[in-house]
Amino acid sequence: MTVGVPPALQGRRLDQALTVLFPALTRTHLKELIQDGHVRVAGVLATKPGAPVESGTSVEVAIAARRNVRVEAPDASTLRVLHEDEAIIVIDKPPGVLAHRTDTVSGATISDLAVLRYGALPALQGDDRPGIVHRLDAGTSGVMVLARTEDAFRDLMRQFRDRHVAKIYLALVYGEPRFDTGWISTPIDRAEGDTSRMRTVESGAGRPAQTYYEVRERIGGLALLVVQPKTGRTHQIRVHLGSIGLPLVGDKRYKRKGGHSLRLPGDAPIPGRQCLHATELRFRHPLTRAEVRYEAPLHDDFARMLAWAREKLV
Repeated sequence: MTVGVPPALQGRRLDQALTVLFPALTRTHLKELIQDGHVRVAGVLATKPGAPVESGTSVEVAIAARRNVRVEAPDASTLRVLHEDEAIIVIDKPPGVLAHRTDTVSGATISDLAVLRYGALPALQGDDRPGIVHRLDAGTSGVMVLARTEDAFRDLMRQFRDRHVAKIYLALVYGEPRFDTGWISTPIDRAEGDTSRMRTVESGAGRPAQTYYEVRERIGGLALLVVQPKTGRTHQIRVHLGSIGLPLVGDKRYKRKGGHSLRLPGDAPIPGRQCLHATELRFRHPLTRAEVRYEAPLHDDFARMLAWAREKLV
């Protein structure tokens, strides 16, 4: 398959340009194709994903199968259903479970479990993610809504796109917030050199992102926050809070050096994932148009960490 590089992609990294030119393929898959010798730029074999591309240049990609994909057998009993009807499924996603298949893991995802339990679901965002209207990070727990019909899927997508869905999270962070409430409006973009990570960037760059937070509890160097993201950027809450010196407890990907001085003792039950939980989701039901509200309690690992902090740090 051969395409030309448009002016809008002038100077972009090859792997980033390919994600725009070949939207059906994931960034990791495209990076593998480059590394395995399946991509040519202006007729020359490309070997560096980070090499800049020039406008007007032809890019040829020979599609090859993914490598290093691990498959796990799904078990529908692990799907924690809060509500189900003919149009939607609302679940309490456990930490450690992916929303849908990725480049390195397939099976045992929320999407797979839902299909196993309910049969075929609409896949308007890709064949690898049936039913999935929105996502939670693998390490994030809490409320998710899935669509059972194409009409419901389109309606929910519109509500998320138009920011008519209220998403409320609980986050346990290191640090002492200066104020009891705050807005973070810094744009977010992918990190240079590691496109699996996100970062805040200067105004005018990246994609607009807005996060509102309020302090529910201050706990001896930690803080429990209620967080409402107004946009839905990848890793938004984790990146935004980390950017103001409030990294999430347990977050290995975005743990920051500096910004707080608290060092928890070795017996602290720090979860092996970020302490971030989608506690509430509100939207209009695609069929009845009534506003509905679903909640999920904290999962055990987050709850243990919070109870320990209240006992040991106050």
